[in-house]
Amino acid sequence: MVQQERAARTRESLMRAAAEVFAEEGFVPATLGTISRRAGVSTGALHFHFANKHALARAVEAASLATLHRITRQAEEDHSGPLQRLAAAGNALLRALEQDIVVRAGFQLVGPAPWRTDPLDLRGAWQRWVETLLHTARRQGALAGGISPAGAAAAVVAATVGFAALGRTDPRWLAPRTLAQYWDLLLPRLTPHPATAQAATTSHPAGPAHPAVPDAPQDRSHPGGRSTT
Repeated sequence: MVQQERAARTRESLMRAAAEVFAEEGFVPATLGTISRRAGVSTGALHFHFANKHALARAVEAASLATLHRITRQAEEDHSGPLQRLAAAGNALLRALEQDIVVRAGFQLVGPAPWRTDPLDLRGAWQRWVETLLHTARRQGALAGGISPAGAAAAVVAATVGFAALGRTDPRWLAPRTLAQYWDLLLPRLTPHPATAQAATTSHPAGPAHPAVPDAPQDRSHPGGRSTT
């Protein structure tokens, strides 16, 4: 039992080290030597658990997909409306992308690659769940007329990926206030009852009063501008 636990810890350490290296360097430049050193094990130990770099990438993607499924299951267990569940799941996924290097690397690994035979489509899985939820909202009369579930799902996925990418260099993009502002903008467009849409973001603190995203620089060369210096 002790040996099995040690092997499980080593495997987890290798997968997390691989996720860190993939996120920092990309899949192609990453080497097994770099990953094994990051995990603090020998390359022999790495090969005992994973046949090659492709197997490591597959493990990272599988762990990311498991986290995504956990997030969506938790949202489905909520008894709030479908659009509120959408906001909760979207925020939870962005929190995971911000805080969990395995999830972040798994989403970064998405895309065509010559080594892929049966890729785990993380973004596709997220988009399908969002679209299914929006179809449910339409059946329940909770989706505004003229809104396409497929089109709205694509917009949500694009925003999710965009926030995650921007948040890698500026964490303010993933701040609760920023995410609340996004849902405050989107949900009234989706719901036939805009006045109730605010309820979707009330569980997320507004955060500090200062803007959550960087202010655009002032263009002092504009004809109508006036310098304060």
